[in-house]
Amino acid sequence: MTDVVDADELLRRIQRGRDRAAEGERLWADRARTLTAEDPEGAREAAVRARAYEAVLRVLEEIVQPGGPPLTAEGVRRVT
Repeated sequence: MTDVVDADELLRRIQRGRDRAAEGERLWADRARTLTAEDPEGAREAAVRARAYEAVLRVLEEIVQPGGPPLTAEGVRRVT
């Protein structure tokens, strides 16, 4: 990363990362739900990954909209 970028380009990159994190969270949350009955260990792993994407999403959202309302996501159901 030796390229110098302006603020607009930096914001676009952060927004793309935020969008990717949101998609990753959705994908892993869906996978956790589908694996719950047949593969509890796989469901736990998928839920952990979904939570990691959720954390990244929340941080990037705070950068884009500081002090904005908290994200309202359905979250991932904990599998025990």
